Amino acid sequence: MIRVLSVVSEMFPVVKTGGLGDVAGALPAALAAAGAETTTMLPGYPAVIAALTDATAAHEFADLFGGPATVLRGSAAGLDVLVVDAPHLYARAGNPYLGADGREWADNGLRFAGLGAAGAAMAAGVAPGHDFDIVHAHDWQAAMAIVYLNFHPGERPGTVLTVHNLAFQGLYPAALFPRLGLPESAFSLNGLEYHGKVNFLKGGLSYADRITTVSPTYAQEIMGVENGMGLDGILRHRADVLSGIMNGIDDTIWNPATDPLIPGRFGRGKMARRALNKAALQQRMGLDQNPDALLIGLVTRMTTQKGLDMLVDLLDDLAADGIQLALLGAGDPDLEHAFVAAAEWNLGSVGCVIGYDETLAHLIEAGSDAFLAPSRFEPCGLTQLYALRYGAVPVVSRVGGLADSVIDANQAALAAGVATGIQFWPATPEALQSALHRLMALWRDKQAWERMQRNGMAADVSWRGPASRYVALYKSLLAERG
Repeated sequence: MIRVLSVVSEMFPVVKTGGLGDVAGALPAALAAAGAETTTMLPGYPAVIAALTDATAAHEFADLFGGPATVLRGSAAGLDVLVVDAPHLYARAGNPYLGADGREWADNGLRFAGLGAAGAAMAAGVAPGHDFDIVHAHDWQAAMAIVYLNFHPGERPGTVLTVHNLAFQGLYPAALFPRLGLPESAFSLNGLEYHGKVNFLKGGLSYADRITTVSPTYAQEIMGVENGMGLDGILRHRADVLSGIMNGIDDTIWNPATDPLIPGRFGRGKMARRALNKAALQQRMGLDQNPDALLIGLVTRMTTQKGLDMLVDLLDDLAADGIQLALLGAGDPDLEHAFVAAAEWNLGSVGCVIGYDETLAHLIEAGSDAFLAPSRFEPCGLTQLYALRYGAVPVVSRVGGLADSVIDANQAALAAGVATGIQFWPATPEALQSALHRLMALWRDKQAWERMQRNGMAADVSWRGPASRYVALYKSLLAERG
């Protein structure tokens, strides 16, 4: 059994701000079934400390960037975890990354350098009985584990860095570097240095033995200038160790046949009960109780990356066409205000809830006829995978994991009976409107529509395939290292 230390800044259901938490919570069980035993290292946020059971001290740091810290070993949400209990870094209420003013904590550089340093120390064997073959770091918040391990003088495990979203890099002033405890050579073109600043993600990309992203298409996209977010050069330089492994979903949680959060549980052979969810969603969102209306759902961050600005200008036309929209999300205040105003202007046709509600998210997937994800770029996306699983036909832009997971309903795919949704490109209001016109035409063809629903529900979007590919990657790396 391969022993993996997964270093990550959030893990569902203990703490979650987005898809990263979902991945960290679901992947360990799938890896175990595929032959890899995972221990997850997390920062000791209040929610993590509260969820920790059977805790014992594994190692103590006299000073971890400004105060003492203890690495606790225990369980949380049924998973083996190591928790960095450092109150001076992590004992803060609310969002793991942001203060009450919505801005990053001023010491986030030290907070996540601390996570990386603790992860590297544990992986390097500072605590007897905690041995690992692979350190798998997720995103910039954990990338420093790989940087610290690169400069460890003795033997070290193999290292894998997964980039969940290249747009977030952990960029800090050069004045931070002397506090990190690294040799001067680490602040270089081939290390942490990025235009005179410290870039945590670039450091991980520079030193990782293997780099993965969360879909094959995104792995190709980020090597280009348009989607490389300033790091395309190093990604092209390291193309020989870069690959894309599509995320999966936890199909024990996202299962329409057993989901306790929806009123009408259903399956491919019992689709009639799905109508109960549509009616409940219409009621919850203040939409007209019309079973024949085409209801489109969205669960998203409200940002330009997610393409929400393109949708705003189309809402009046969609309502005029009899289409209903149910949106759950939060983000850019201007977009929030625009959608709230659109909901007030189009009463009964547009429903908008600002924030995040796990129960409502499940209801939107289970009750919407179609699901919209018009992102300008999308490393993987999970909501369209939930939509496939729940029989909501996805309408997606042809980028990243959206392109990899949805089979477009073009003439050939419809004729072959394999279509699962609609893709469009470019990410413009005109292309989106054209895609929605295609959607309306398919909605009127009930036979084609039901075939797409059933195709999507039959697709394997679980973690089984991705987990086997990660284990194959681990084995390849270990064989290479001897």
